[in-house]
Amino acid sequence: MDQLQAIRIFRHAVERGSFAEAARRTGLSPAAISKNIRELEAHLRVRLINRTTRRMSLTEAGERYFEQIVRVLDDLSEADRSLGPLQRRPSGLLRVTAPMVFTLTRLSTAIVGFLDRHPDLTLDLKLEDRRVDLIKEGIDVAIRGSDRLEDSSLIARKLMTLRHVICASPGYFARAGRPREPEDLRSHNCVQFTLSGHVQEWSFTREGRTVQVAISGRYKVTNSLAVRDALLAGFGLSLIPRIYVENDIAEGRLTTALDDWAPVETPIHVVYPSRQYVLPKVRAFVDFLIAETQEES
Repeated sequence: MDQLQAIRIFRHAVERGSFAEAARRTGLSPAAISKNIRELEAHLRVRLINRTTRRMSLTEAGERYFEQIVRVLDDLSEADRSLGPLQRRPSGLLRVTAPMVFTLTRLSTAIVGFLDRHPDLTLDLKLEDRRVDLIKEGIDVAIRGSDRLEDSSLIARKLMTLRHVICASPGYFARAGRPREPEDLRSHNCVQFTLSGHVQEWSFTREGRTVQVAISGRYKVTNSLAVRDALLAGFGLSLIPRIYVENDIAEGRLTTALDDWAPVETPIHVVYPSRQYVLPKVRAFVDFLIAETQEES
């Protein structure tokens, strides 16, 4: 028995006063109406309707049950209707998690424009570099920078690639020397970003040859802005996404090394729970991210 269908049929029969009218309303046969109500009574173990070939009337139990199910069915209908705006346009609350430095560097100004275009949408943006469980924490969309995405049922779309550079302040290179080959990094004080997939070892490629260098240093940190601050202070060198230090390089505060080698790259993905029944708010934000990052791909 489909209990919800049987309850709805029971309501139709009571409100229209006969099984025949309920049959016309639902498109079912009178026999199907009768069968559903019998099965509902059997499930409840109580008689709901007294009926003869000419008339029907509610029992005391039927009256009490009818009063309750009308409220429940009306609440269900209202719940269905309440989803209408969410299904038609970007609206409601959108929960997003994203890496702090990437978002501040690449997206935070544009996000304001995105919200201006969607006045019915509220954004709860959590800037954090930890790996968030989308399902457990009720997150709609995540931006992730990683060369390793977990195998799961989540949907991941690549947005762009972060290209890295070896850089330090001119003062540091004057004091410690500029590396000429990747192997020279072993003698340098390397500032390590500990949330990357290459904390202990940096990889470089040139003309089809790949070199992996184990690195070490006195400073490990979980935030790329802190890495940048250490570089500007002349503390050491690091492998860092170029977009985080672009202005510093252009204005001479930092300078690059090993420019003829291609360092590791980090893909940036947008991740969301499912392809099915994607709400307009999620689709709109994913489309926004793709448009904002496509020139960097």
